[in-house]
Amino acid sequence: MRTLLIETDKKALVAEGEACFTLAERFFNRTFKRAEYLFNQRGKAAGSAHLQRNLIKFNPILFYQNQDTFFEQVIPHEVAHLVVFQAYGKVRPHGIEWQNIMKAIFKRPALTTHNLNIDGVVGQQFDYACPCRQHKLTIRRHNKILKGERYLCRYCKEFLKSL
Repeated sequence: MRTLLIETDKKALVAEGEACFTLAERFFNRTFKRAEYLFNQRGKAAGSAHLQRNLIKFNPILFYQNQDTFFEQVIPHEVAHLVVFQAYGKVRPHGIEWQNIMKAIFKRPALTTHNLNIDGVVGQQFDYACPCRQHKLTIRRHNKILKGERYLCRYCKEFLKSL
């Protein structure tokens, strides 16, 4: 499977981002500083917006597996974060301002997370449990536990134990 984006893919992603910025400019009747785009997002995230750097990162593996979803949801989602930051300053990441941009300007649902298949991008996981459920931890958290750090279940507030 290809994991590096070819130039035409990059241009298509940037063009969709540009279209989103243009819609926002028409709505707000002002210009917005354009984002820099990187195609090196790793892990389970499809994309991420870095507000102060005016930067959007995309996950190339998830892009190749879910191109339609990227154009329909991921690109507008990340551009909306930058537009919100430029228009309103620091506000809640998926707050009412972001939701309004997604719905009113981009005409997309205001989904805060994706439901893409991430089997191809998750690293080794380790099984842990608490009294209420089982948990899968990343190698980073597993190694921290081996060094003495402890993690609480967010639901039952009990410590996780290795299975």
